[in-house]
Amino acid sequence: MRAILRSGTAMLLALSVGGQALAAEMLTAIGAGEGQLNIVAWAGYVERGETDKAFDWVTKFEEKTSCKVNVKTANTSDEMVALMNEGGFDLVTASGDASLRLIAGKRVQPVNIDLVPSWSTIDERLKNAPWHTVDGVHYGVPYMWGPNVLMYNTEVFKEAPTSWNVVFEEMTLSDGKSNKGRVQAYDGPIHVADAAQYLMHHKPELGIKSPYELNEDQYKAALDLLRQQRTLVGRYWHDAFIQMDDFKNEGVVASGSWPFQVNILKSGGAPVASVIPVEGATGWADTTMMHVDAANPNCAYMWFEHQLSSNLQSDLSVWFGANPSVPAACTDGRGMQTAEGCTANGLDDFDKIRFWTTPTTKCASQNDACVPYYRWVSDYIGVIGGR
Repeated sequence: MRAILRSGTAMLLALSVGGQALAAEMLTAIGAGEGQLNIVAWAGYVERGETDKAFDWVTKFEEKTSCKVNVKTANTSDEMVALMNEGGFDLVTASGDASLRLIAGKRVQPVNIDLVPSWSTIDERLKNAPWHTVDGVHYGVPYMWGPNVLMYNTEVFKEAPTSWNVVFEEMTLSDGKSNKGRVQAYDGPIHVADAAQYLMHHKPELGIKSPYELNEDQYKAALDLLRQQRTLVGRYWHDAFIQMDDFKNEGVVASGSWPFQVNILKSGGAPVASVIPVEGATGWADTTMMHVDAANPNCAYMWFEHQLSSNLQSDLSVWFGANPSVPAACTDGRGMQTAEGCTANGLDDFDKIRFWTTPTTKCASQNDACVPYYRWVSDYIGVIGGR
């Protein structure tokens, strides 16, 4: 599978995004629903009350539209791209490190925003975001955004860690034991950016301006740091639920994570908390995008509107610990979220987060050519494999 992902990624990134022809004709009117909707989504993004009966934004959609929702959970952006390449899905909740690849590969189609009545309610910072808008054409509808956080065991860390060094450098923790074998790292090539961001703070002489735009020397430094981290990591995680089990039962005490895992573990009484360390955080701004060959486009457009106007934005914000793409969902009472909750989730920290994006050879932050994503893919597989 990893070989497939690597070759597929290289092929997609060889395509030019700028000036490409529209992948498909946009719908001009929404007709009757086709009866089903197939979505590729991050864990926790499409809930019908099965994990926790209090969190359900699918049932009412199905009752209203007669579009039965089927969900395929993807654990990484590369997995999402691979699934969309295979086809058979209508929608995907793509992060910024996948969305431009999907556009360049003509796997998704333009969205007629005139058919999404609540488009005007979207956060102005997201409406024309470069990870879903190309040459003025929108290829998706903003879904949710948030930071990658440092999750830690509060029984081991008597005080919140202030640096990502607890997962990058060997050290003795406050319980008198080494962190070796007790930390995790993300099983996805985009984790190279986390290493680069760490180096931005601790080795400014490298001149890194963006963790997604690395010249050869900067990239080598990031890989060296990741190889050092490899000696500490007990498991590379990509499944959110397995990571939660590792924190509860396998002695893991610190890792990069999502607010989703933190919230579920805390609700179950686990001794965990999270922090954004001094070096800052990478993050994700996810967009719902429609497959170029979607079999159920009418149901897909109905979902576009549902994700903006229903309780989804508010309740998912609570459930995942993320921020809604519709700011009003924090305060208008449509669901569980409150203004205080959105503030706690970092609604005001948008400009502090370096959002996932797909690295290419073109760098805005420096004159040197940058290392493209297909090399991130192959080299990170090598790091995980101990090379």
